Amino acid sequence: MDSDGTQDARSTHAGPVPRPAGPPDVPATPKAPGVPGVPPPPARAPEVPPSPSRAPGVPPRPAVADWLNEPRPEARPGIWRFGYRLPRAARAAERLAPVTIVGVLVPLVVALILWSLWRRGSVPYQWALLRLFTPDDWWWGGTLASPKGMQGAEARVVYDGVFFAVLVYAMGRLGSWGDIVRHVVTRREQPARALIAALGALVTLSFVFPSAFPGVGWDALPVVDPLFSLVVLITGGYDVFTSALTTDALYALITLLVLWPFARIGGWWPLARTWLAARSRGAADRAPQPAPDEPRARWPELREAGQHEAADVLTAEVLAGRMNDVDCARVEHAWKQARRQARPTAFTDAVLHQGAAALTHPSGARDLPGRGARHDLLAGQVRIGRWASGDRTPLAYGGVGAALGPETLGTSLLVVGPSGAGKTRHVIAPVVESLALQALTGRCAVVAVCAAGTALGPDSAFDVVVRVGDPRSVHDLDPYAESDDPDEAAAFLAEALVGDLDTVGAQRAATALAQLLGPYRAAYGAFPSLPVLRELLEGEPAVLSALRDALVDERHAAMRRELDARVRQTGTPADPAPALADRLALLDRPAFADFFGAGDDTIRPFSLRAVAHHPLRVRIDLPEHGHEEASRLITRLVLAQFAAVARDGDRAHFAGLVLDDATGTVTTESVRRIQRLRSQNAGVVLALRTVADVPEALHGPLYGAVGCRMALSGVTTWDGSRFASAWGTEWVETRDVAKHTVFADQPMTRAIHALRKLVTGKAVTTEAVTVRQVERERWSASELAHGVPPGHAVLSLTTVRGDHAPPLLVDLSDGRAARGH
Repeated sequence: MDSDGTQDARSTHAGPVPRPAGPPDVPATPKAPGVPGVPPPPARAPEVPPSPSRAPGVPPRPAVADWLNEPRPEARPGIWRFGYRLPRAARAAERLAPVTIVGVLVPLVVALILWSLWRRGSVPYQWALLRLFTPDDWWWGGTLASPKGMQGAEARVVYDGVFFAVLVYAMGRLGSWGDIVRHVVTRREQPARALIAALGALVTLSFVFPSAFPGVGWDALPVVDPLFSLVVLITGGYDVFTSALTTDALYALITLLVLWPFARIGGWWPLARTWLAARSRGAADRAPQPAPDEPRARWPELREAGQHEAADVLTAEVLAGRMNDVDCARVEHAWKQARRQARPTAFTDAVLHQGAAALTHPSGARDLPGRGARHDLLAGQVRIGRWASGDRTPLAYGGVGAALGPETLGTSLLVVGPSGAGKTRHVIAPVVESLALQALTGRCAVVAVCAAGTALGPDSAFDVVVRVGDPRSVHDLDPYAESDDPDEAAAFLAEALVGDLDTVGAQRAATALAQLLGPYRAAYGAFPSLPVLRELLEGEPAVLSALRDALVDERHAAMRRELDARVRQTGTPADPAPALADRLALLDRPAFADFFGAGDDTIRPFSLRAVAHHPLRVRIDLPEHGHEEASRLITRLVLAQFAAVARDGDRAHFAGLVLDDATGTVTTESVRRIQRLRSQNAGVVLALRTVADVPEALHGPLYGAVGCRMALSGVTTWDGSRFASAWGTEWVETRDVAKHTVFADQPMTRAIHALRKLVTGKAVTTEAVTVRQVERERWSASELAHGVPPGHAVLSLTTVRGDHAPPLLVDLSDGRAARGH
């Protein structure tokens, strides 16, 4: 089935599914509840929207039922899971090689022959060691090993057991049994791995205790008898076995010794701990497992939970074509949330009353107006290309789709490539589109920061569009992010204003701002607008006097001390206020007169704190050319606010910030904030034209803070050296071939060699091959600068769980081609 994980446009495939033609009634700039100036969601959810227009090269999308039923097996990080199958080369590599099978059969046959000869007493000097380590009075004279009494008979039994143990150990060490066990047992997922190991343990026990298995007619292996005979020799008689407790303890010990290797091979203990942990969390926290062979389009999770009516309604909606991929992902996520919160009744009522339109996003939208990438919303992935096949590429990645998702974006992504390399087209735009679609399912909130006019999607694809410096903008950006803490707000502004300056310490700048913001809020109940704040920083006497007069009440004594401390520092050499005021002047320009809280009520302020509570889609358009420094200042402000609001509350959805141009954004404080996002279910995507846009002292910390790194075609060797250092080295096997000329001693041989050289033009040589292990860079700076083809990139990934994908070559031009594996 050729598919890309989304739904077809109308009449683009055979037998199109009929669907309503009316578009959803979505306002131009909708917002979620809780954000000022946002209308509430519609009382009645809109009909299913028509499929959005497709970008050129994107194939038609299949029916939703087929899309739901397509397998999505677990795969390594960065692999497109929709319909994923191991490449042919990987499947061939997983087959057992003939030499491996021979390596098992030959030692087994040899061991059987040796054991047969041993039982017949045909091994030369078979009893020499036994006679050497036992007293002579145990044996009859003139015989090899004929026992006189109980000691000799029991010693022979122990001797047979020791030889059998040595034979089994040698067979396991010399043969390929380890490869067989890894191929058949340990590479499988649980619980299949544990079950196969348990079956092997059961078969082994049937050979050790054949009498305990009805219908088994073979003789017992020499395991139990040698152990009991050893106990007899140690204790000097059979009296020890008169105690049933002792006998049972010996049997239990033998059973445990037999089961122990199978328990390790089958991973019984980790599986048991996982089951116990899941049991302790309760049934509400356990993800329901689909019934065997039950297609996903029939909603087996709901049926297993007893919600048959809701499952029947959703199944009918899918088959009738009234659900798209966003609806399916949204309803599935809502069901998981309902189970976690123990509110299945509310979910069922919504589905029974609204069907496919149940639990719609607060904006009322059920799809984006257009898609340019391929998405699988059930797996939360967006396909950005195809992993290139090659010697460096693991077999599991060769030729399969490359994808990004919240599990990798949660560790943050750094994208470096020169202008024209395709950062926005191949990476940033697909990631923003994917996060926007996931926001419609309730699983994500996205904030995209870009220059005005950047192709990150139409305005109708976002709930909030902030056009800084554009008089037509409907929304304004709150510079304080609705904070009521002067210290937190001061930290925002200090990072934005002077975070990139080495001459002004971030802590001193934040303290100076807090000494003004705290008293101002105490006096007037709100933080000052940026023009007023600039006057305070410049030490305007009239403004400072008015502020001090407003703090005459005794309850503001602490704030008066803060203000007095700020006044005393004014004009001193270490005063950061002049630098703050100079930077603030970049935003106190006529172009921004109506922004940052200084405009009238027609522009609604937007607080970035809303993304911590709602699955919002936000786009912030930076000022056009001529305000580059102001744009960088705003970007630093957004990044600082995002890192702070990501800590707010018990947020279940992922929060993503995408910076289309992170030039001048990376500072010491921002690197620390990015490191903390991984544990807060949030992540940042940073795009840079060159690493030189980051202070050199922060190159190492930046590469260490992000878990995913991408170098596009065209990076310089200086940028490549940073990636090469971050990706480190690996051990590889090299083959050195040396050719040596053969000098013949015999006249006839020399004549033949001369004739051969005359015919072939080459001297007769021999080859000397040297194979050795050497440590080599995964990608060298020169390879990254000159060996990455146009339209390609080298990408390494890390998931929030710690799984890694090594730096591999990705064909980004294949992100919109027909589906691969």
